[in-house]
Amino acid sequence: MTNNDQCKKLILECCLGKLVFKRDNILTFPLMSPFVNKVRTVSDTKRDFYNQHTRPVNSIYRRFVEELMVEMHLLSVNVDFRYDPIYALGVATSFDRFMQGYRPSQDQKSIFNALCQSMGQEAQQYHKDAELLRGLSVGKSTDELISWFSSPTPLDTAGDFHTTVAVIADNPNFKYNRLFAIGLYTLLEQTDSELVKDEKQLTEALKQIAQVLNLPEEKLQKDLELYRSNLEKMAQAQSVIKDVIKAERKKRQQRAQAQAPGATESTEDSDESQDETSSSDA
Repeated sequence: MTNNDQCKKLILECCLGKLVFKRDNILTFPLMSPFVNKVRTVSDTKRDFYNQHTRPVNSIYRRFVEELMVEMHLLSVNVDFRYDPIYALGVATSFDRFMQGYRPSQDQKSIFNALCQSMGQEAQQYHKDAELLRGLSVGKSTDELISWFSSPTPLDTAGDFHTTVAVIADNPNFKYNRLFAIGLYTLLEQTDSELVKDEKQLTEALKQIAQVLNLPEEKLQKDLELYRSNLEKMAQAQSVIKDVIKAERKKRQQRAQAQAPGATESTEDSDESQDETSSSDA
């Protein structure tokens, strides 16, 4: 198996792993009434995305982008779903982590903007809410964070987020979702990076959060198990991508030296743009 094939296999496994859980979520979506008009379809959302981001999406990352897009779309048309900062943090974190190493790097911002706009929202709002929550975990222990979730009070750095948390905990129809779980995990990770590396401590912390917010504990645990597994696979894939780029660079330099020894310097100057093309084709 070549490096390119290995890389694609790892990313495919990662995306298919998420798809299993997402399909489970899809089964819980209420059927839409035949009398409801103008319900946006996945095709509508994809069309809006590609109208906003007109450059081709790197083939290695395209599956992840489209899976995330479909997941966000299915939530957006669910009658019980409400956007909240924890969900926003989950979306932003998932995108940032799985899009690491994307080439050309300047397209990452355009892709995220198009992703949010295809949902009828603004990327700026996602980033703003994600940063707000990152500030929430500063200077807090895990116990303090969980205690605050059980009895949320106003915080200078969190705006009216305490009200949002209270509404989530008291809402029997709250639409739990995987991206919300990733947002919670990110808060724990920023509060105590060592805790998330300890299976026993992480499981206990998630159990307590599930209890205070009335979330499905088993699903929360399973979704985050899969998320962490996918992060590991993506890290492996990114390592393969780097190897592919390095090998391609070496081949270009060898060809340049063989054809014209004095052209090595100009070949090295063009390596970065060539690397972007190589990573797109990997």
